[in-house]
Amino acid sequence: MSRILADLTPKQLEDLNHLASALDTSRAALIREAVAAFVAVKNEELKHAAPNVFGLWRDRAVDGLAYEQELRNEW
Repeated sequence: MSRILADLTPKQLEDLNHLASALDTSRAALIREAVAAFVAVKNEELKHAAPNVFGLWRDRAVDGLAYEQELRNEW
């Protein structure tokens, strides 16, 4: 395991202490559980997001390269 330094607000620390006490576990265990849940949700979102962006321009009458060049010419 690796150690990290994380800044929490006083309210977050208070809530974390309360949960740790109520669940008879450590703050570190709760943080590991929260990070694991967060990563799982974000990985699932990313897995579904990528396929949704491919082919977005397929129904447009504009050539993508021409459109890009037009935008660059505005700079």
